[in-house]
Parts: sequence; C-alpha cells; structure tokens
Amino acid sequence: MGLSSDTQGSESRLAAYVEALTAALGHADRAAPFRSYCVGLLLPGARKSVEPMAARVAPGRI
Repeated sequence: MGLSSDTQGSESRLAAYVEALTAALGHADRAAPFRSYCVGLLLPGARKSVEPMAARVAPGRI
C-alpha cells in the first residue's frame, strides 16, 4: 500500500466525517461556511482564527 492510496483513504474518510457534521448542522445555509472553515483549518498558516483563514480560503470575499 503506497502513500497515494493512504492519502486517498484519508481524504475520503475526512470528507465523510465533514459531511456527517454538515448534516448535523440542521440548516443548508450553514453547510458551505462550515466546509470553508474546515478547509481553512487544514491550510498552512500560523493563525487559525476565522479572519486569517477566510483571507486564505476566499480572498475575494474579504
């Protein structure tokens, strides 16, 4: 089993986990911001507060 197959398995497990959490949010309008927040947590950067993450995830919207 190579690194790429491990990465694909990790990505699919993370996607399933995020989808389960998104379903638990209860409102469809909260899904996209939650997914963006999760992406922001995974991106490189020292600051993990909302504003710096938003600047990295969607720089055109800040």
